[in-house]
Amino acid sequence: MSKVKNYINETVTEMVHNVSWPTWKELQSNTIIVVVASIIISLIIFVIDYLVGIVPVDSNGFWKGLLGFIYSGF
Repeated sequence: MSKVKNYINETVTEMVHNVSWPTWKELQSNTIIVVVASIIISLIIFVIDYLVGIVPVDSNGFWKGLLGFIYSGF
């Protein structure tokens, strides 16, 4: 049991004294970068999926994707 207690104490000491934590300003700016990058990547994936994927044709015969166009025989 003393080994577990020693491990926990060393872990707390390491986290409090030796780890360099980001400032609040750095954390905010990095969070904004991650959110913007996630939105851009998700939009790129959506566009690729829309253009290449097989999307069911609606009643107007609207775009069904490049693969749907190829499989339908042009």
